Amino acid sequence: MTHPLDIRAVGELEIEIKRVFDAPPKLVFDAWTKPELLRQWLGKRGGWDWDVCEVDLRVGGAYRYVWKHAEGMTMGMGGVFREIVVPERIVSTEKFDASWYPGEAMITNVLEERDGKTVSVLTCRYETTEARDVVLASPMDEGLGDGFKVLDDVLGTLL
Repeated sequence: MTHPLDIRAVGELEIEIKRVFDAPPKLVFDAWTKPELLRQWLGKRGGWDWDVCEVDLRVGGAYRYVWKHAEGMTMGMGGVFREIVVPERIVSTEKFDASWYPGEAMITNVLEERDGKTVSVLTCRYETTEARDVVLASPMDEGLGDGFKVLDDVLGTLL
């Protein structure tokens, strides 16, 4: 079942993204942190596919993602893990190589089990209201929605 995606501004600096997944938190956590699972769903749309997917899952460890488009363009991003509580919480920084918003973001993903499902609440905190508003004005709902539908399929194979 595909669940609705709820995206909204919170305060002056944050975006909150809520989504339910039909899988327990441990599987959702793994899908967000294991390269072999990330490669199956994150950022795979519109001709983009993975080039680099590296995750050093520890506090102070880094992650690095690079996607390559069928037409030859690349898009890279990375960050550092600030907090990890398996399978409940991931806090990391986020910075794109060719950033389309100013500064860096702090991303907090809280995973809560409810009735055998996982409620994911992603909170993205930006350095400025301008950066937050640039992201809100982007087609993030479409990109996240598509990605989360693929994640639903990946999670279904793990159950």
